[in-house]
Amino acid sequence: MSTSPWSSAPATSLTRVREDEDSPIYGMPIINVDKARTVFVLKRSMASGFSGVDNPLFFGENTRMLFGDAKESISGVISEFG
Repeated sequence: MSTSPWSSAPATSLTRVREDEDSPIYGMPIINVDKARTVFVLKRSMASGFSGVDNPLFFGENTRMLFGDAKESISGVISEFG
């Protein structure tokens, strides 16, 4: 398992891909980001994505959400440390 703090994954439901055989996205290749100590999700809103399925990753105790345009959000975070 990677311990990299910088992972990128699509906003599809990662746990459903792995566990819910009835899900339309079951079996897709994934990165196990939900196993990380802390997960940062950059998203414009809580609306479902292309697949139309809710993402339990968003509600994990280890998940932190940052809403807005991803490029602008990351630039803002970086500027706070610069």
